[in-house]
Amino acid sequence: MKPIHKYSFTALATVLMSNFAFSQGNTSLNDQKAELNTITTAVPFLSITPDARGGALGDCGAATSPDLHFMHFNPAKLAFLDKPYGFALDYTPWLRALVPDINLAYVTAYTKFGKKQDQGIGASLRYFNMGDITFTDNTGNNIGQYRPYEMAVDVNYARKLSKEFSGSIALRYIYSNLTGGYSVGGTGSAGTAVAADIAFFYQSHKVKLGSKQAIITAGLNISNIGSKVSYSTSKTQRDFLPQNMKLGAGLKILLDDHNSVAFYLDINKLLVPTPPVYKVDRQGQIMTNADGTKIIEKGKDPNVGTIGGIFQSFGDAPFGIKEELAEYNLCGGLEYSYNSLFMVRAGYFNESKWKGYRKYITLGIGFKYSVFGLDFAYLIPATQGVRNPLENTLRFTLSFDFNKAKAKPENEDSN
Repeated sequence: MKPIHKYSFTALATVLMSNFAFSQGNTSLNDQKAELNTITTAVPFLSITPDARGGALGDCGAATSPDLHFMHFNPAKLAFLDKPYGFALDYTPWLRALVPDINLAYVTAYTKFGKKQDQGIGASLRYFNMGDITFTDNTGNNIGQYRPYEMAVDVNYARKLSKEFSGSIALRYIYSNLTGGYSVGGTGSAGTAVAADIAFFYQSHKVKLGSKQAIITAGLNISNIGSKVSYSTSKTQRDFLPQNMKLGAGLKILLDDHNSVAFYLDINKLLVPTPPVYKVDRQGQIMTNADGTKIIEKGKDPNVGTIGGIFQSFGDAPFGIKEELAEYNLCGGLEYSYNSLFMVRAGYFNESKWKGYRKYITLGIGFKYSVFGLDFAYLIPATQGVRNPLENTLRFTLSFDFNKAKAKPENEDSN
């Protein structure tokens, strides 16, 4: 590895501000310092919604009607897909308001099997390209260029546990190469990790709702339960994956034989320890114990294992219940469908200003003809007085699902 002392890495720095803690809106750090306490993780690209349908629904997806993007939102939805196999391609230019050459590509595929087509295996590949960076030495001489990237490969197995309920286990391999072998502040090796998702999905039979019929859905996905990531050759500094709990509910109302409208709501929480408040001296320097560990004034020690971090995340906010509740993000979506051929979507995502301040409106449309589908989504920031790096985000999805099943159970419904 080549040692360097000075480097230009706009794209890399953007990504390393993990979990999108870069958008603090008009919050004053001086005035609100005691409550501004964002949670950061390694490989935050795993949390980016890859597809246009989910992106148009405010990033909802735990309980949306089953589609080809089950792997990201809720792997258990695979068991309810009504085609025996299919695949989809997604592309998202990311953070174009800051850097012009960052993008996320996503490919997913599945196949169903079993006498009642009640089981399935899915796979996906997520590739996050962070653009070009230029490395320079102390005198500004160019010593090399590199295009950092991160990727994740997933496989999952899903099965119906009853006519209305399914479960799934997904496995994930994660690879993150941020410097291409160049040593940057003690960091130079690629980070790797393995993780798992545990997911459940419920989809009712058609039920009466006044004079209309409706389908009720619910979903839970606990994702990225896995090993920590380290970029140092000594492996002394290890960071949590974006372990996340996604809980959702949905209601699809069948207006008539051709028209339907669906409402979706998701609650998200990172299952990662909240940073504590460390004790500082009069000069503002963090105080340490005799063994070199930092002295915690409020909160709990975040240096715990994966499972310990999950349980600790529900009660370790240093500023009490108010901050704990602020760690739950809400998103809602609305989807109108005509004959499952033309869809119009809208959504809203809300995050506390103490935890990142992501607030945005999403819009989108979708078209489906035979085995072919095309979807678009557009993001509009809802914060005022600050340039939001997520503004003008576009998502594109191209999907194919084949060989419609001959008999479609009453409780299953396509998009």
